[in-house]
Amino acid sequence: MDPIVIKGIQLLLSLSILVVLHELGHFIPAKLFKTKVEKFYLFFDVNFSLFKKKIGETEYGIGWLPLGGYVKIAGMIDESMDTEQMKQDPQPWEFRSKPAWQRLIIMLGGVTVNFILAVIIYIGIAYAYGEQYIKNDSLRDGVLVTEPVMGDKLGIQTGDKILAVDGKKIERFRAVFLELVNGNQFTLERNGEIIEKDIPVDFISTLIEDQDKARFLGLRQPFVIEGVSEDSPNLNAGFLPNDQVLTINGEKAYYVDQVRTILNNNAGETVTVAVERAAGEVVEITAQVTEDGRLAVALLGLSMQQYEEKGILSIENKAYGFVEAIPAGINRGMSILSGYVKQMKKIFNPETQAYKGVGGFGAIGNLFPGEWDWYGFWSSTAFISIILAFMNILPIPALDGGHVMFLMYEIISGRKPNDRFMEYAQMFGFFLLMALVLFANGNDLYRWLFG
Repeated sequence: MDPIVIKGIQLLLSLSILVVLHELGHFIPAKLFKTKVEKFYLFFDVNFSLFKKKIGETEYGIGWLPLGGYVKIAGMIDESMDTEQMKQDPQPWEFRSKPAWQRLIIMLGGVTVNFILAVIIYIGIAYAYGEQYIKNDSLRDGVLVTEPVMGDKLGIQTGDKILAVDGKKIERFRAVFLELVNGNQFTLERNGEIIEKDIPVDFISTLIEDQDKARFLGLRQPFVIEGVSEDSPNLNAGFLPNDQVLTINGEKAYYVDQVRTILNNNAGETVTVAVERAAGEVVEITAQVTEDGRLAVALLGLSMQQYEEKGILSIENKAYGFVEAIPAGINRGMSILSGYVKQMKKIFNPETQAYKGVGGFGAIGNLFPGEWDWYGFWSSTAFISIILAFMNILPIPALDGGHVMFLMYEIISGRKPNDRFMEYAQMFGFFLLMALVLFANGNDLYRWLFG
């Protein structure tokens, strides 16, 4: 099956789960407080529904427009914009007749469920899969800068050890990239010297403009020989499979990046290469460098276990029992939320130009793997659940956070905003959200056409 189709199926399934549970977060407290719920819908039923069935006082259904979902609570100005109902006298079963604290709980229910769901998923992932990661402080000889333009932008060189971002130590190597994107300052070690550097305010914009260079940091690859081709000038030089290059002409040349630099400086010349054999013996070989600066040998790709055996890095393997998985899941949920909040701060700062990277359904769909994988599916679902929780609590009319904002005003001031104001606020919020949806998906389309 086409990877795009697989991603689309996962996206639809994930959003369906998240939307239904989010709306249940509103539905359940509403029912507990004896508030009438007229509709419970997955997706929006503009003009018609794909399915609907009335059970008791509530109509349950599936709409055709997959932009979310909703519960229509009696006596509440929401996305349905049912103002006729609001012209009638308040009834005891209506939302507007309930105490402010009850209405606040009803409105906070959705985002609360989304965050709790994400934590539960992360607990399940920790319990079922455990955790494996490269310890960032274990990189013996620092990082590889694969894109010098990006490295120069940040001031990072191959061999640097990135220690911390904004004063926070980085434990996992895979977290370095995201921390740099979200951060303002970082600490690195270069040749034993500790250096503090500022992250340029427009660094995110640079990444967005050239996404092919976004993954500009990697692991340094040892120069291990797999074999020598028949047409190589070094066919009979004495190289054997699994030889690890140590030095060339006495210069350290353990890694591919070091070897390439030395060979480029000795193109067309004869060099002395010291290699370590699989048994541990060190021998020197006289080799010919080609005119384009190569030894003309094949490189052996190493597994992470072989990297660890060579002492280049250390891999942390953690298995969690059920009780141990609970704090691990909570910590991961909080960490993801914290990182997302940092990203949003960058997006709302015009100087960063991070708004260029805002994505819609295409970007969200790309969070999922191109092949069906439950670990990838649940990880992406938990991440999207946190995004939904955060986005919904923003103080924008038409979102849960907008309702919460007005309810907090009512609780503090003792005065309730009038219905006409709420109608206008809801309309403003709706048009603002539609503009954001169009902008985000427009970015997706632009990147697809011109990226």
